[in-house]
Amino acid sequence: MAGEASDTPKKTGGAPDINSPFYIHASDYLKQMQVNNTLNDNNYIDWSQEMMNFIFAKNKVGFVNGTIQKPEKNSEDYMAWMRCDAMVKGWLTTAMEKDIRSSVKYANTASEIWSDLLERFGKESAPRAYELKQSLAATHQNGASVSAYYTKLRGI
Repeated sequence: MAGEASDTPKKTGGAPDINSPFYIHASDYLKQMQVNNTLNDNNYIDWSQEMMNFIFAKNKVGFVNGTIQKPEKNSEDYMAWMRCDAMVKGWLTTAMEKDIRSSVKYANTASEIWSDLLERFGKESAPRAYELKQSLAATHQNGASVSAYYTKLRGI
């Protein structure tokens, strides 16, 4: 309607810029995602390549690699950025096993989720993985607060 503001960047003539990373097509929704495997403890490399291909095809790579920075709240791009980032976070978390999803659900941005996953799973070292799994198995809350216990687990 005339006079209404739109958060989608526009080309001359008012048509949406389909090349903008802020552009969301009507078919872009969580269940539409085309990633075959959910992320688990053993498939990060394959999963991340497939996920990055999907995100690249949707022109949203800047949201996971951090090159599209969150605008200030008073920016006209703020709401468009928030919607796109929320959609990318949804794509990422939908393609994860429940335990992994719950560990990233409080991330503020898609870029934070991607960085966290890379830090946790991106290192291919069987001895180190074994050591970390043993350490996790031996870790107990032992009366510590939930926050302190979570911090200890995140450290591992």
